[in-house]
Amino acid sequence: MALRQNSDREPTIELFIKAGHDGENVGNCPFCQRLFMVLWLKGVKFTVTTVDMRKKPAELKDLAPGTNPPFLLYNGTLKTDFIKIEEFLELTLAPPRYPHLSPLNKESFDVGADIFAKFSAFIKNSPNNAFQEKNLLREFKRLDNYLNSPLPEEIDHNSQEAIAVSKRKFLDGDRLTLADCNLLPKLHVIRVASKKYCDFDIPAQFTGVWRYLQNAYEREEFKQTCPADIEIEKAYFSVANKRT
Repeated sequence: MALRQNSDREPTIELFIKAGHDGENVGNCPFCQRLFMVLWLKGVKFTVTTVDMRKKPAELKDLAPGTNPPFLLYNGTLKTDFIKIEEFLELTLAPPRYPHLSPLNKESFDVGADIFAKFSAFIKNSPNNAFQEKNLLREFKRLDNYLNSPLPEEIDHNSQEAIAVSKRKFLDGDRLTLADCNLLPKLHVIRVASKKYCDFDIPAQFTGVWRYLQNAYEREEFKQTCPADIEIEKAYFSVANKRT
């Protein structure tokens, strides 16, 4: 699909992502969604190709032998390793033509760093996972505290009124950044898979987390790049059935 700006001077970009169980639609891959969101937020024209991992086309085997999605063709040059791709896009698709997406605050990147690992341990050990659930909830609490704490740029030092709770929409303010592209796809997987196989909902008391998710689901860059719930459920089916 071609998205946004159209100019003869724009680079030719093709993003290859994991296909779903039907071999065509978007599959479950937080790293693929991460790059999908980055390109969309950059406002650059690009195309997306879904790759059926069960029968990888011969031309893709020649293009990126031994490489699984996500990978990228940028003006005909193959780019692999999603972290390096993200760094390349942030450096290359830069102002004034394209927006920088790096967060202002380092903690915006760090705050959710362990949550997906805690979720993985939680779902693998269910139903005997009370210890893992505590660890997961601890990470959600840490995230919630960060989202509810005002950022330095939200504080008006000339005002008599102190801001008790942040009203920002996303991790680093009211704009989506690379930190959100990293964390939001993982939170979506956690929400869907935990509910399906562990009957676990993110507690309503985590008001910052829910404000964050609700704002995110209102953005096309996130909502339209999410895999269908069934893709996540199928991806974790074998994990759920191996539980003891």
